[in-house]
Amino acid sequence: MDAIFSIAIFLISYLFIILEKVNRALVALTGGILMLCAGLFTWDDAFTSYIDWHTISLLFSMMVLVSITQKTGFFEYIALLLAQRVEGEPVKLLMVVAVLTALGSALLDNVTTVLLFVPVILNLTSILAQPAFPYLVTIIFSSNIGGTATLIGDPPNIMIGQAVEHLTFVSFLTNLAPIVILIFIGTLFLMVMLFRKSLRSNPENIRKVQQLNPEEYLVKSPLLYKSLSVMSLTVVGFLLHPVLHVDLTTIAVSGAILLLLLTDQDLNAEVVFKEVEWLTLFFFMGLFILVGGLQATGVIDEISKGIIDITEGDLPTTALLILWIAGLFSGVVDNIPFVAATIPVIEEFKDFGMLNLDPLWWALALGACLGGNGSLVGASANVVVAGIAASYGKGISFLRFMKYGVPIVLFSLVIATIYLFLRYLLPYLHGSIV
Repeated sequence: MDAIFSIAIFLISYLFIILEKVNRALVALTGGILMLCAGLFTWDDAFTSYIDWHTISLLFSMMVLVSITQKTGFFEYIALLLAQRVEGEPVKLLMVVAVLTALGSALLDNVTTVLLFVPVILNLTSILAQPAFPYLVTIIFSSNIGGTATLIGDPPNIMIGQAVEHLTFVSFLTNLAPIVILIFIGTLFLMVMLFRKSLRSNPENIRKVQQLNPEEYLVKSPLLYKSLSVMSLTVVGFLLHPVLHVDLTTIAVSGAILLLLLTDQDLNAEVVFKEVEWLTLFFFMGLFILVGGLQATGVIDEISKGIIDITEGDLPTTALLILWIAGLFSGVVDNIPFVAATIPVIEEFKDFGMLNLDPLWWALALGACLGGNGSLVGASANVVVAGIAASYGKGISFLRFMKYGVPIVLFSLVIATIYLFLRYLLPYLHGSIV
């Protein structure tokens, strides 16, 4: 009964979130409170196990850093330089942003990449008088697809890499990068086709942009130098976090606190805190509690274990089922808890006599990472983009995002299915591998 109750609360809450008739933060928090009132778990469980404080703290810290730095005109300066490089052409800009985001997500990680790109793009779309939505959606899709290619690109890959010692950075690159490149090219083509009508060149705006002097947007004051210094240190910390062994959240929070201390005489901290998008933060807290209810009642575990019962240990069937279940499920909730529950299940397949589990690991990585494009809550990068966009007054509609996200996920999973079948599963069907 607990499992049924948790599923019912989750589905009803999710429906109200999609309909957007009631503030989504209130809906998510109400659903979470109902689960707590039903005794499915305790407040201690919610605060210590289910709310992802790393994501919440990271998002809060970047909101603070961006809010202070924004007052210096730095983001407008960078945005204007980029606009002039692409000659103000909105479609060309969309393609450049997509490529840079995908590369950055593969070489750094997708959360770091979107943290750097989103403020610039939001200012750039304002300068060019273009809608922000196409660029924000493209950044999300590109970050999740690009992050799939490497061990460090997306949290699910990091988790798999930590669980399976022989899957190195090179292993991820050689096994996943080829299909990721193909899916990215296809997705970019679809984005250009879907948004080209809304991204029309305005000769007057382009002329104005080319005539502007980016230097004039910079407010050259102590606040600028303090902000840029701390932002630079934070970015360097992001880049070096695998070497420093300090996680992204600690780096981001340290940067935010340091900048608040340095600018206390220039800006009142209370003013900065008022500009934080608290509704977005509380929405994700509520959502994490909702997903925690599914974890606490064993729903996620049962979904993972059900894969074994359905496939009876057949590797090709299991790999494709993992791919699609991970892809579809990760579009509904954050992909991290699903991957955490599925890793030990895949390891149990050794008991079925499977000597080579690698196809299952690649299926899980592709499904979880690519499936994150299904909704605004499918991946950490989506959460970050939505939060920063909301702080700029450019909130992303949950349902509108899904209209684009779900088809992209289905397209990606179909291509991934063909790839897995041809590269890893066909030999098993021919009986050449036992």
